[in-house]
Amino acid sequence: MGFVSELIRDSLPIWQQCLESDFVRGVADGSLPEDCFQGYIVDDSLYLREYAKVFAWGMLHARDMAEIRNYYSLLSFVNESEDATRLAYLRRYYLTDEQIQRLPLRPENRAYADFMLDSAREGRGAPECMMACLPCMLSYGWIFRQVVKASPQVQSTPYWPFVRDYASDRYEAACSQWADFTDEVCQDLSPRRREMCREIFRTCSLHELHFWEMSAKPRTDLGVDADSAEGRNHA
Repeated sequence: MGFVSELIRDSLPIWQQCLESDFVRGVADGSLPEDCFQGYIVDDSLYLREYAKVFAWGMLHARDMAEIRNYYSLLSFVNESEDATRLAYLRRYYLTDEQIQRLPLRPENRAYADFMLDSAREGRGAPECMMACLPCMLSYGWIFRQVVKASPQVQSTPYWPFVRDYASDRYEAACSQWADFTDEVCQDLSPRRREMCREIFRTCSLHELHFWEMSAKPRTDLGVDADSAEGRNHA
């Protein structure tokens, strides 16, 4: 079993809690209030800005061009695969990237972003950077493939474009590529550093759970409520 497979196995109980969170269950059956999803899209946009900084740190401290290309491919994939759907939802709620960049990260989001960046900065290279990034990538794929299997009715909800992105074969293939890269850079780690990486991965998985729990509550600082936006969309 590869190192990443071990990490996934150890964190599956946490990912299962994410799957059973009020937010994900609401997405799956379509019952999630749109103001909660509106808040999530804003929070996710702010999170992705911080997430990109981990890749930037990794590129800055990369050992060779192969590592730089891997970080670049990760960042490019996030921009290309997630931005189209994310920006479409922002337009649905009459928001723009420029508007929301001025908003603060909610406490759970701030704690997660700070932990990721600190883990990358305090680490010694690619293993720590990937430990900070992988739980988000891999858990989303696992969670939303489970959603599609258990709740096919999700396809008729407003949240299907969001779910479809993470449940797609393309996303799964990209995750496999990143997991392979991570196994490669972690293969010669000392037992102590391996354990530190394991702890980063598990802690970031817990931050994922806290992010989902946070997202079940709407933001109160957006100015445009989801119901009003929905009404204008149908006008």
